[in-house]
Amino acid sequence: MFAALLMVLGLTSAPAYGQQAPPSGGAGPAAEQLLRWTASDDITRYTSAPATAVAGAATIEFENSEATGNTTSMPHTLTFVTSDPDYNDDVDVDILANPSDAQGGKHSVEVTLTPGTYKYHCTIPGHGQMQGTLVVTDGGGGDDTTPPETSAKVAGDQNADGEYVGMATVTVTASDAGSGVETVEYALGDGGYQAYTEPVMVHEVGAHIFRYRATDKEGNVAEEKTAEFTVVAPDTDDTTPPETSATVDGEQDDGGAYIGMATVTVTASDAGSGVNTIEFALGDGEFQPYTAPVMVHEPGTHTVRYKATDKAGNAAGTKSVEFTVVEQPEEDTTPPETTAETEGKRNSDGDYIGKATVTLTATDEGSGVEKVEYSLDGGPFLAYTDPVVVDRTGHHSVAHRATDKAGNTSQAVAESFDVVPGGGVPAPDCPEYDERETVFVGDIDTGVPNRMTPERCTVGELIEDEKDWSSHALFLKHVTEVTGALLKDKVLDARERKLINRAAKDSGIGEPGQQTGYKKLFDGTKESFDRWQHVGGGAFGLNGDGSMTSSTEAEGMGMLWYPKRKYSDYSLKLQFRDDAPGDGNANSGVFARFPYVHDNPEEPRPEWVAIKFGHELQILDRPDGDMYKTGSVYGFDRVGLAGAGVTPKGTWNDYEIKVVGQHYSVYRNGELINEFDNSGGQVFQPPRDDDPGTDGRRYASGYIGLQVHGVTDVISYRDVRIKEL
Repeated sequence: MFAALLMVLGLTSAPAYGQQAPPSGGAGPAAEQLLRWTASDDITRYTSAPATAVAGAATIEFENSEATGNTTSMPHTLTFVTSDPDYNDDVDVDILANPSDAQGGKHSVEVTLTPGTYKYHCTIPGHGQMQGTLVVTDGGGGDDTTPPETSAKVAGDQNADGEYVGMATVTVTASDAGSGVETVEYALGDGGYQAYTEPVMVHEVGAHIFRYRATDKEGNVAEEKTAEFTVVAPDTDDTTPPETSATVDGEQDDGGAYIGMATVTVTASDAGSGVNTIEFALGDGEFQPYTAPVMVHEPGTHTVRYKATDKAGNAAGTKSVEFTVVEQPEEDTTPPETTAETEGKRNSDGDYIGKATVTLTATDEGSGVEKVEYSLDGGPFLAYTDPVVVDRTGHHSVAHRATDKAGNTSQAVAESFDVVPGGGVPAPDCPEYDERETVFVGDIDTGVPNRMTPERCTVGELIEDEKDWSSHALFLKHVTEVTGALLKDKVLDARERKLINRAAKDSGIGEPGQQTGYKKLFDGTKESFDRWQHVGGGAFGLNGDGSMTSSTEAEGMGMLWYPKRKYSDYSLKLQFRDDAPGDGNANSGVFARFPYVHDNPEEPRPEWVAIKFGHELQILDRPDGDMYKTGSVYGFDRVGLAGAGVTPKGTWNDYEIKVVGQHYSVYRNGELINEFDNSGGQVFQPPRDDDPGTDGRRYASGYIGLQVHGVTDVISYRDVRIKEL
């Protein structure tokens, strides 16, 4: 299809002359210089950037907005390098632009440029490819009033009549003894002017007029010149017309009609002289050149006619394709409504005695209810199938939500109540906390339902696979005893007991040389909190309930990191809670495998060592703003909000980061939400001098840190633990 399009246009490319687009506003008098950079969704290049400028005063403008093509609110920076001796270092520019910032993503700064070359790049991790240079000249006083000299040469195989056989190549040259050439442009026939960057190859058979011109850096435009020539088909015995076909694509309803739009793609091939032109017509309309797939939006029955001609003049017969377009149905954007009814025996204070049963219902007038979910006491959301029985003494909250078949999820609503002892039953004292749907032994999913036991602990909470066992045999004895008791109590059947015992044997927990349990890095005590160290802005404070929370008073971005040792392959588990004030959401993250923060000459700001040299595993449930949501590897591997496993604000979330080699796995509330493999990049072991942060390469071991992003990004952490793999 692409080749056919080129044939219709009569254009292909070959390496040759090239210039970057000029700065918006030109390079006129120094005091009026406007040098403009723009950015879009692309993280590999700036959308536009100036190549040259004149020494003296200048306004540097950087825009990263919807108007320049940024539809995802991705931030970009424009930073001038001042530490490289090969480039000018007298201009310090570091502009951060975001479409949602107070300036709408458009910022400017006044500078004074000196002759030489400036180097610039984006400092946000993952954007290292966005870079370039700006060449500054002394300007020559602005006395240039003479336009450039231009000429064009047509080359190719010619017949006796001077016609070009099969193809003609046009090469344009331009020179300017004054301020220098700024742009060269060309147009074919009556078409509009476009930038000339390399010789133009014209394949289409027929007579052609090639127009060209040039502009210098003072704005002097050379008079338009032309080159005329004719392209003929090679001598051939081709008498066979091209083969043509068309396909119709789009979303279809049950009757085969296309919903909202149909796209018609025409293809043509010719084994003889080659395709010269493709044409199409919609309905009874006139034929016109086919240059790209035809999109038909108007509801109704349509006919698209098409034909093609080869370079020997053989014309294929007209063919047609018929189809029907119907209107796009009204989109369902309304989430379901959920309600909860709590039942049970109550005392005079309204508390439930012994247990409470919560029944959920959901309705949706649009596409219909797809699923209903609930979260008990801030735990992970689970599929709702039967009424939820809560028999643990204490205050409880059951959050509930529903999703319809159009993908709309309702805002979680909580039903709160208290359960008091019935007959003096105390609150359960479970060895571990594990409310996953199935029983895990280490990393092995047995598939056995994680039922509640007579002790009012789940099966998984009694297995104690996170304990640091002194021997494998001792762990197996413990698991055998637990499953035997559960078999007797009819919590497990014989098959399920066998599955759990086999998983315990295969887990290797307690074997010599294996780090079996999780080591507590932060257990809520002041002693464990004091082992961590803070760098940069912001702060974390220790709470009385054994958690830590970022400050609402200490401004700036910073990091709390664990400086006691580096880790290579590991499973890091913790719990986080979004405590941002108002309707906002907290922005934070967990840093992995970064070098020692106070001994890194390439980055003078300690808190940025983790960003540039490690990987940030993002925490952010906000529906707008930064495109990297919870579970993303920031700057490299993106998880959208739909895949982030969003829970209501103010609830605790389990977060696990498993790092093996250069493979990162991120789990939220027991569910795998992202996998990122960096094995293709080179892995560095210290010491080293260059920055690996520009291409995704990272160290094989390093430190662990927790990010504080700002005073409104209030985040809490607790129960931080690690197991080496």
